[in-house]
Amino acid sequence: MAPHVLILGGTAEARELAAVLTARPGVRVTTSLAGRVTRPGAVAGEVRVGGFGGVAGLADWMRQEHVDALIDATHPFARAITAHAAQAAAATGVPSVVLRRPGWRPGPGDRWHPVDSLDEAAALLPSLGRRAFLTTGRMELAAFAHLTELHFVVRSVELPEPPMPPHTEVLLARGPFTVADESTLLYDHCIDVLVTKDSGGAATSAKLTAARELALPVVVVRRPPLPDGVTSVPDVAGVQRWLDLDSP
Repeated sequence: MAPHVLILGGTAEARELAAVLTARPGVRVTTSLAGRVTRPGAVAGEVRVGGFGGVAGLADWMRQEHVDALIDATHPFARAITAHAAQAAAATGVPSVVLRRPGWRPGPGDRWHPVDSLDEAAALLPSLGRRAFLTTGRMELAAFAHLTELHFVVRSVELPEPPMPPHTEVLLARGPFTVADESTLLYDHCIDVLVTKDSGGAATSAKLTAARELALPVVVVRRPPLPDGVTSVPDVAGVQRWLDLDSP
């Protein structure tokens, strides 16, 4: 029977990993997507959409489908599913690893204000600006809903979910975006502060460069820590090494 690798997906790295592993003879690959985006990008191999029903549901599915390795390649802020994955792996005895791209680091000229939560970001925001470019995700605007005196610009692939701040302008667009794109957006909308999560990676980092060039303050929400005892690797090559597969 072919070894079965389950990828908890939703990131560009998850799609890359699925393509790499699917191309290898004798490897069965299933990518699980939460289903929060109605039009996700194409994914190689088998795809499962929807939740598992918590730790027990994930563990049961892994047993039924004879999963041999679990790769958590979810978003760095997907705290709940990462915890569930670690617990399900422990319960089933299935080896697991987290694929987590490195976080961003401030450079010369950056005006970063690190915080530990969206609530802390919302509390700090009024002291930094009045027109905010909010890039924390379309499902997490509630933390800013009470800021009635500020104007927000939110960019999302799909419409955000309420509650949200009363003065919110939504831009529907799918990245990646260039530094020129981001500079134009910040300038045209008179943005004076950027709010983002430390997602890491190059795909969404152009806004940070644009903010630096315009000398704008940036509120950066730090990543949640990984569960105790969880192994992580920074890239697809690291997963291949962990699986004891040489890079092609």
